Amino acid sequence: MIPDFFKELLVKQYGIEVANKIVEGLSKEKYVTIRVNTIKTSPEEIKEELDIEGIKHKDVEWYKDALIIENVKEDKIRELEMYKNGKIYMQNLSSMIPVIILEPKEKENILDMASAPGGKTTQISAMSNNESIITACESNKIRVERLKYNIQKQGAQRIGVMKEDARNLSDYFSFDNILLDAPCSGSGTENVFKENFRKELINKTVRLQEQLLSKALKILKQGKTMVYSTCSILDKENEEILKKILPKFNAKIEKIDKEKFKGINFLDTELDGTLCIEPNEFYEGFFVAKIRKM
Repeated sequence: MIPDFFKELLVKQYGIEVANKIVEGLSKEKYVTIRVNTIKTSPEEIKEELDIEGIKHKDVEWYKDALIIENVKEDKIRELEMYKNGKIYMQNLSSMIPVIILEPKEKENILDMASAPGGKTTQISAMSNNESIITACESNKIRVERLKYNIQKQGAQRIGVMKEDARNLSDYFSFDNILLDAPCSGSGTENVFKENFRKELINKTVRLQEQLLSKALKILKQGKTMVYSTCSILDKENEEILKKILPKFNAKIEKIDKEKFKGINFLDTELDGTLCIEPNEFYEGFFVAKIRKM
């Protein structure tokens, strides 16, 4: 059951008709989706291997390295050699979008502020041909070990893992590019069905998000860009955070071109140029903003 307070928040933000569509989308079972790890292989090779295994798959129009698996579940994918050796990574399509918008490049000094379990960290490596210099932060000891495991498994290099709360990073750091996939309530995911999904969780994450975004903008180089994302569809964790924090650092929203992401249903956002993905059987609800420090 989705909590009543959450339904009320959705109706207030989106109206009853869209709120009902969101609830329906959240309730749908998700297809398994994978990202091809181009550090080790190619989409063509993976498609051939899937065909041999009798696993049906479908391309994703906006990302050549992503595939939708049509006829098996996660447990079957975990049995495959291509999964065990790090040639593929199971990742929801929505969570691949922030790194695409980040546009990581070779030789850039990049910070991933909340990096475990490492899906986006290793995607940054792959998209920059393993040539960007990445600092990956994670404060939880167990999650740090999971992060290190995934980095090694996928053959990602030039990544320095810091067991550190990114809020505590020195202001003397300076980065060309920052990904802040911020901890959130998970209101765009199946987390809404869990016992821990309460008003208190949302309020707690809002404070954390404000602190993380403030730190990011302090240590982002002038004239450079960063990406702020959450797997939440609530404006409290998204637009309201940006409206409060960006003016303090002379930072502006850089418009994201929705046309690049054909086939995705987007929810309305208050801030022009940001994206909020409507949850359904393929996509988790996800918010993404690109920010430039002027």
